Amino acid sequence: MAAIYGFDVTTIDGRVESLGRYRGRTLLIVNVASRCGYTPQYAGLERLYRAHRDEGLVVLGFPCNQFGAQEPGGEDEIRVFCAERYDVTFPMFAKVLVNGDGAHPLFQYLKAQKKGLLGSASIKWNFTKFLVGLDGEVLDRFGPADTPDKIERALVDRGLLASVRR
Repeated sequence: MAAIYGFDVTTIDGRVESLGRYRGRTLLIVNVASRCGYTPQYAGLERLYRAHRDEGLVVLGFPCNQFGAQEPGGEDEIRVFCAERYDVTFPMFAKVLVNGDGAHPLFQYLKAQKKGLLGSASIKWNFTKFLVGLDGEVLDRFGPADTPDKIERALVDRGLLASVRR
C-alpha cells in the first residue's frame, strides 16, 4: 500500500475523508489561492479534470494562505468563489499549511517524495502541483508557472490516461 492513501484530509465542507478513496486513480494535488496571479489556473485545472476524470484523473485543491495572504477567506467563501468564478467541480479541501511546523502531513509527505527546484523541499508559492500515479507513488512536482496544459502533456507522455495507455 502506498503511503499516500493513509492520509486523512478535510473536505471544504468539513467532512474528514481518507485519500484511500482515490486508490487506483491518477491524482494532481495542488495548493491553491483565490487572490494569486496564478488563480486563473483554476480554469485550466477544471478543464483538465473534466476532460480526463472518466480516465481516472482527479484534481485535488488545497487552499493555502501562506504566500502573500492570497487565500484569506474561510472555506465557505472559497467554495463560493471557485464555483461562481471558475465553475470548479473537482474536489476541494479545507485550508492547509504546506510549509513550516504546522504543515499538513500530506504536504510534508509530498515534499519529502519530490523536491523542488535545486533540491529544496519547501513549496515556494501557490499552485505548486504534485502528480501521483495509479499506484500512489509521487511521480512529479510542478511549479506554479507550470500550466495545466503542460501537465496534460506529462500525463499523456507517462501513459497515465486510459485513452492513451498502450
